[in-house]
Amino acid sequence: MDWKLELVAIPVSDVDRAKAFYAEQAGFNADHDHRVSDEIRFVQLTPPGSACSIALGDGITEAEPGSVQGMQMVVSDVRAARAELVKRGVEVTDVQEFPWGLFAFFSDPDGNKWALQQAVGA
Repeated sequence: MDWKLELVAIPVSDVDRAKAFYAEQAGFNADHDHRVSDEIRFVQLTPPGSACSIALGDGITEAEPGSVQGMQMVVSDVRAARAELVKRGVEVTDVQEFPWGLFAFFSDPDGNKWALQQAVGA
């Protein structure tokens, strides 16, 4: 049996601002934006080429905005991925080299933290 991680909730304080950041600046695909009820709005976005999406919205999670740390996206070329984010206006750290890979880090407007990773030898 396969167990596939397909959706991760990201807590945000302003759904429209977060959707704009992820879609327009981070380059995620905006898959869905549905108001289910007065209390629930579900926004799903997917990084290019990813099998896992993120969910933002009202009534999606009780976690505090900005409390997600260590979300990680694996890329084939971290320098190119970093350059693309910088071009789109995202503040990204310089590429850092560790024995287990090359990394660059950024945060969304609420402070949820992301890493771009290029595995060693990739």
